[in-house]
Amino acid sequence: MRRPVPLILLLGPLLVAGCTTDPATPAATPSAPAATPSPTVAAVDYAAWQAGRSTPVADPVYPARGTDAVDVLHYDLALEWAPSTTTLTGTATLRIRPVKDAPNLVLDFMPYQLDGVTLDGATVPGAVAKEKLTVSAPVVADKPVTLVVTYHGRPRTTPMPSQRKDTEALGLTLTKEGGLWTMQEPFGAFTWYPANDQPSDEALYDIRVTVPAGWSAIASGTPAGQSGTTFTYRSTDPVATYLTTLAVGKYQKLTAKGPRGVPLTFWYRKGVDDKLLPYLKKSPQYLAWLEKKFGPYPFPSGGVVVVDSASGMETQQMITMGRKIENTKARRDRWGSDLLHEYTHQWFGNSVTPTTWTDLWLNEGWAKYAQDLYTQETLKLSDASLDRYLREGDAVLRKKLGPPGRPDPKRFAEGNVYLCPEAMLHEIHREVGDKAFFALARAWVQDQRNTQQDRASFIAFVNKQTGRDFTALINAWLDSKTTPKKIAVG
Repeated sequence: MRRPVPLILLLGPLLVAGCTTDPATPAATPSAPAATPSPTVAAVDYAAWQAGRSTPVADPVYPARGTDAVDVLHYDLALEWAPSTTTLTGTATLRIRPVKDAPNLVLDFMPYQLDGVTLDGATVPGAVAKEKLTVSAPVVADKPVTLVVTYHGRPRTTPMPSQRKDTEALGLTLTKEGGLWTMQEPFGAFTWYPANDQPSDEALYDIRVTVPAGWSAIASGTPAGQSGTTFTYRSTDPVATYLTTLAVGKYQKLTAKGPRGVPLTFWYRKGVDDKLLPYLKKSPQYLAWLEKKFGPYPFPSGGVVVVDSASGMETQQMITMGRKIENTKARRDRWGSDLLHEYTHQWFGNSVTPTTWTDLWLNEGWAKYAQDLYTQETLKLSDASLDRYLREGDAVLRKKLGPPGRPDPKRFAEGNVYLCPEAMLHEIHREVGDKAFFALARAWVQDQRNTQQDRASFIAFVNKQTGRDFTALINAWLDSKTTPKKIAVG
């Protein structure tokens, strides 16, 4: 997610943000009748989705979201959007590996009208209440099943647990023109499909969206063709639910090539987003700079969709950028700088994902540091100015928000999980020098590709990569209530 504290504000005050709306929650939705035996069902080869296998972990920051009892291997989403009635119709086919024996399956899901639920071809009871779908059918650990849920209804959002001023309610959002867009960190994918909505359960995706003539549908993943007014996207690298995206509108498409010929696609509204085209067209430049620092871009395609938001989101392979992110006199390249931040997340956060929201700093610290190093290079700022900015900013944010390693669930993604771990990375950088630091950064994202990581694994990796003991330094910067002083490294 876009960082709220830019280096370019060296001469101005630090800004930290605030809030969202609280949508009404619909009543529980009853579902299908009691289970009936299925006719002959063809055997399913679940090996085809093994790249989507995860080890789910119950999230300690948002325990009501997701479950460690389910590992979704693959989501197949067939969606249709009707702007005239603001109705989303969906068929979600989930290939699931139960992690535990259980009397039912429970997933996160907005209370849409359920039109049918089947498990391995048999009709089973299902109901939605309090943003949970409960499928009343027993499952056995490590015996994969196929869940199919058909549904329809008007999309609704869910509240954002933060006081940032540049965020809106989470999930699938309606536009005045009858379009859609979504941002859903730390959760909110469940507002448009049934999901295990937590970072530790990554899965493969196939998404097909049918829209009226003259409209376009954009989703995360690699574009896989268009048939009539149905747009298809595929993710062959695993994706966390918060990194999926969907946008529908009357978009224009622009294409480009990134480093090594990586295809890039940009979606914008003509006459609305035209002033942002110069930033979109700089994408190959941003990616070339990032590849120089962190190694090859980790996915087969990339791109950006512009939506009516005041923020940005690093949604995998198709970044979701808010049109309302404004340049100001003090921050004359804010939109472009934020876009580079979101591109950095394709390495830090997307390819290597935190196991739980406790370690959001693993995403944001790296992305913010890359962003500020880019700003330092392009504006030719001194090392002393960067040091001063980080130290002064760290002190302010720790005092207001606490240390980054112990995030407040009510203040998700506020400034302390951006700048404070950035300052920690800067200390490691100064300790080991350019060559060793960027070798470490490249190894972290390339060696851990498509995995979930946490503080312990990061510390172990840094110590092994450098041959020195950074444990005390890293823990101090993540846990101290005040800005750490110089810490000796073993």
